[in-house]
Parts: sequence; C-alpha cells; structure tokens
Amino acid sequence: MTEPSQKDIVGRANRDGAQLFRDWYAELTDAAEHGGRAAYVFVMGSFNEILKTFDLPVVFPEINSLQTAVRRVAHEYLDQAEDQGYSPDICGYVKADVAVQLRKGAHPMGRIPEPAVAVLTNACNTYIKWAEIWERMHGCPIVTIDVPGSRDLGSAVSTAGDRDRRFENDRRYVEGQMRELIATSEEVTGKSFDIDKLREIMGYANRMSRSWKRVLELNRAQPSPFNALTDGTIYLGVANALRGTRAGAEYFEDLVEELEYKVEHGIGTLGEEAYRLAFVGVPCYPIFRRFTEMFSEWGGNYVSSTYLWFASGGANRGFEYDLERPLESLAEGVLLSVRDAMDSMFHNDRVLSEMIDEFALDGIVYHPIKSCRTVSTGLADGRRYLSENRDIASLFIESDMMDRRVVSEAQLKNRVDAFFEGLASRRQQASRA
Repeated sequence: MTEPSQKDIVGRANRDGAQLFRDWYAELTDAAEHGGRAAYVFVMGSFNEILKTFDLPVVFPEINSLQTAVRRVAHEYLDQAEDQGYSPDICGYVKADVAVQLRKGAHPMGRIPEPAVAVLTNACNTYIKWAEIWERMHGCPIVTIDVPGSRDLGSAVSTAGDRDRRFENDRRYVEGQMRELIATSEEVTGKSFDIDKLREIMGYANRMSRSWKRVLELNRAQPSPFNALTDGTIYLGVANALRGTRAGAEYFEDLVEELEYKVEHGIGTLGEEAYRLAFVGVPCYPIFRRFTEMFSEWGGNYVSSTYLWFASGGANRGFEYDLERPLESLAEGVLLSVRDAMDSMFHNDRVLSEMIDEFALDGIVYHPIKSCRTVSTGLADGRRYLSENRDIASLFIESDMMDRRVVSEAQLKNRVDAFFEGLASRRQQASRA
C-alpha cells in the first residue's frame, strides 16, 4: 500500500468536512420537504446517541443560526424576529432561529424540518426559554435534562469516598431523566427502544471522541497543524452533526491521519507562525473571514480555544462509553461532558492557565459578545485573575457572533494591531534580557 502524498492528504479534512456538512443539510431539507419532523437539540448535551436510535433527524438551531451569519444574511433574520417583538438585547441565535421558524424552515443551507421533540440541558440559561418558543409555535413536547454542575471537591472535609458517592448519585439522577427521554421518543416516533442499536451508535461516538482528543493534542506542535477558529469550526460542525455515525467516526480518524502527517513534516496552517494564541468566547461570524485575517496577517495563529471545548458536545474529553452498560455509561458521559462545557465557560481561567504551558501560548484573546451573556459574563474578571497570576499578554475586544450592527471592523483592527505591536515589544525585551 502506497503512502498518501501531500497533495492527497493536506487539506482533505476541510474539503470532506464541508461536503459532509452540505450532505447533512441536504438530508434535513429532504426530511422537511417530505413532511418529516426532527429532534431539536443543543451542542451542550445533545443526546444524539439516544435520538439517532429512533432514526430522528437531529437539528442544532445554534449551528443553523451561526450559518446565517457566516453567509452574511443574519441581519435579515434578526430584523424579522425583532419585528415580531423580540428585543435587540437577547441572544442573536434565538432570534435568527425564530425567523427560520416563521419562514417555514427556509435557511441559507436548505430547509429545516419542524420539531417533533425538543431536548435541552441546563448548560445555557437561554436553552429553556428558547425551547418554550418551539413549544408555543409547534406544540412539540420538551424534555429538559437537569445536569448537576461541578462542585468544589477540593475541601478538606470531602473524602474520596464522599466524592464517589456524590458523583454516583448525580449520574443516577441524569440516567433517570434519560429514561424519560427514551419514553418520550418512543411516544413521538412510535418505535421501540433498541439497546443494541444504541451500542452501535455509541461505538461510533467512541471512535470520534478518541480522535477528537488526539486532534486537540496535535495542535501543541510547533508549528500547529490547524487554526482553532477557522478549521476548528468545521471540525465542530462534524463533531456535533455526525456524532454517533460511521461517517463522523471515519472523518475524525482521517483528520488525525492528516494532522499527524502535517506535524511529522512540519507543515503549519500559516506560512509563518509568529505568535501562538488562544481564543476565549464565540467567534465574530458576521465578518468571520476578515476577523481571523486580522490575526493571521501578523503571523498570529489560534492554536486552542475554549470554544473547541464547550461547543464540541463533550467529544474533547476523549471519554469513551462502556458498551456493556450503555445507559449507565451514557449518563456518566453526559454528566462529565456538560460539566466540562460549563466549567470551560464559567471557570475559563483554570482551563487557560493549563493551555499557556501545554500550547506554548504567546497571548490570549478574550471576545465577549453582545448576544451571549452566558459566555461573556465574567471574562473581564477571568482576564484580570490570569494576568495577576501568569505572565501572559491578552487582548479584550467586543463585537457579536450574529449582529453586524454592533461589529466595527476598523475598531477591531486598531485594537488587534496594537496587541501585536505589544507582543513584538515583549519579545524584543525578552530577547535583550
């Protein structure tokens, strides 16, 4: 068997990922046009594995909304929702999705089927109000999974046995709610739950998780083989939409092969990687290409981001299900992954402190946005804490993930240019020292 050439392997993941994404939207469009319904879910606790057991198409409204921004039509959707009385201050993702529903599923990528059921966790405080909109519009049932958050287990009075007991109680609590989801899915679809089919789906999810963890590790290389913002967004789309499928598992295994090839041959994502950065928050999708160019023009590359953690559906942990006890293990995986997603948003200073050393970071970019208080609240405090405890340069810039009316490219560029001038000065001072 001949070794793949650089032409065959480098860039393959982006091409294949874009095609898989288009295929996924084509399947949703086909379902919508034939009167089919779907399960509406969110990236932080999608329960893809259970829903795919019932052959329910899975819709991620967050992904649908960001696609309207990437394709530069989000303002049309936001305006339509605001005309219906939705405030300019609430989540842009919610408003864009409201407009999609008002347009009978019309979307830049195709057509979105109506919901047969909505599934959500408490990972984001917007999820439950968002799902209530679908309930009013479509009369669909809502299943809310309450996932207990992380506790401070480092206190002296907390023994190992006590921690294990509390975790097991939390896991059983999540499992009980999952069984209610299964019962609702049976009622909605008229199909009986198939535990063996669930095992097969979870097996594919294991392969994806194993590979996704390796993908994140590979970007510690210098130069790094991918950009966590641009390339990472493609990877996240596949990780969520195709979790639990053979195509998704194979895609990520091929991705690992490509990135390992690039690392072995010293192929970076930039011509010259001058500065290694981490990104905190949600990207600026209304000018996504230009936003990332502001950094790459200076040789700045995003080698990691909190976004890759909290928006990956838990795949970043590398957790693998025990197929001998699927429901128990699935509950454990959900508990761990949703907690990890919340921690990466609310306690990002801890995550970033580890990233500084693991990824040899030169700087951290904080990007609070108008639309999402969940992600943005506390970023200024986290930045101050990190600057007091670690010697790392940081940039604090504000815009939005959806609303181009509050995005000023000129102001962003001025701040970015000043940030890199500061990085260059720090490097010169360190060299002289």
